[in-house]
Amino acid sequence: QLQLVESGGGLVQPGGSLRLSCAASGFTLDYYAIGWFRQAPGKERERVSCISSSGGSTNYADSVKGRFTISRDNAKNTVYLQMNSLKPEDTAVYYCAATLSCSGFVWPRAGEYDYWGQGTQVTVSS
Repeated sequence: QLQLVESGGGLVQPGGSLRLSCAASGFTLDYYAIGWFRQAPGKERERVSCISSSGGSTNYADSVKGRFTISRDNAKNTVYLQMNSLKPEDTAVYYCAATLSCSGFVWPRAGEYDYWGQGTQVTVSS
């Protein structure tokens, strides 16, 4: 069974940090670009970041640039999203998803991903 599983979400105070993980089972992530999305209640799912299969290219939403860092460890079949300086507006369910490519010029939208995780809740609140 091909699966992506997110972990690492939780409750954190404003200004705090979390690291999300996206682990694959049933297939190797080596050939896939991975995107992180988030969806807050009553809002559309939005792109947060993506990383190419090699890790050489990344993209970030303007709202998270300078605060979030995406990385991958293909040996562990895992992609990470390090989130620093968290704000209440970062509160959402975070999803990872796999697609064929992502680069500085190509950032696929939600409909272009083949596999999705179930999501992990991130709540930023004092």
